[in-house]
Amino acid sequence: MEPALSGNSGWKLTAFASKADVQAALLAHDDIEDWDFDLVVSGREVAEDRPLEWVLEGWFPTKPGTAQRKALKSLFAGKPPKIAIDELPDEDWLTLSQQGAPPIRAGLFHVHTPDFPPDDGAINFAIPASQAFGTGQHETTAGCLDMLGAMKASGAHHRAIADIGTGTGLLGFAAMALWPRAEATASDIDPVCAGVVEDNAQLNSVALGSGRGEMTMVIAEGMDDPLLQARGPYDLLIANILAGPLVELAPDFAAVVAPKGNVLLAGLLAGEQERAVRRAYRMAGFRLAARLQRGDWAILWFRRRHVR
Repeated sequence: MEPALSGNSGWKLTAFASKADVQAALLAHDDIEDWDFDLVVSGREVAEDRPLEWVLEGWFPTKPGTAQRKALKSLFAGKPPKIAIDELPDEDWLTLSQQGAPPIRAGLFHVHTPDFPPDDGAINFAIPASQAFGTGQHETTAGCLDMLGAMKASGAHHRAIADIGTGTGLLGFAAMALWPRAEATASDIDPVCAGVVEDNAQLNSVALGSGRGEMTMVIAEGMDDPLLQARGPYDLLIANILAGPLVELAPDFAAVVAPKGNVLLAGLLAGEQERAVRRAYRMAGFRLAARLQRGDWAILWFRRRHVR
């Protein structure tokens, strides 16, 4: 998943473990309803040439104490690994981590920071290092770009698009590039994303507004916004967030997606998380149209069943 974070400093908690143990810890985290949302958790492989060695990372805005260390350890079954704690530089850690990131090619799209040139043979987006996730570097974002291209190739036609948990705005921009006459609505729970999306829209010549070929940005949790609901029904809804919220939001998405409309979901690990999401959307009236996997992450394309 790619949650949004902001702030000028903070602390990082690190636990090295096997791939299986870190993935199990992520699943355990996903099931905890009263988790402290100031403690943001993610997992990744240590390096491409060491795919079985993973690290669980947590970020906290102030110096972590016993509670945060205990919370991270509680995610591991059996004896937990050692937790290291480091203070981050007095600069935005996410921006620093993205600076110099190499361009990525995902299907029809070439995503790069302004430090790199565009690719004349692709649809280009320049996404600077920023205070929001969604630069295309993560497998889930790149997988969504791949799947959007597959939708276009299948002949899908979209007139109303929603990008829930937009981060940088990239997936919404990509959908607008493929369906340039659509009305697009982007949302995120983090207020920082509003300014990030506005800046990225200007950089990539994406029009902001409420008409065709334009994007409207709102700050909202899930579908909890009157404008977000009023601009439906959507015939394409994108949500690259977390497996838990995706399951919870299945009925809300079903209420705003048009019959035969498409839903593109990411932010879930293949395996138990994927099974839970697929079950929730099947019960909400969707059927699986296509699936792809990037690394350990599943990207799912659902179609809403026609209501007779």
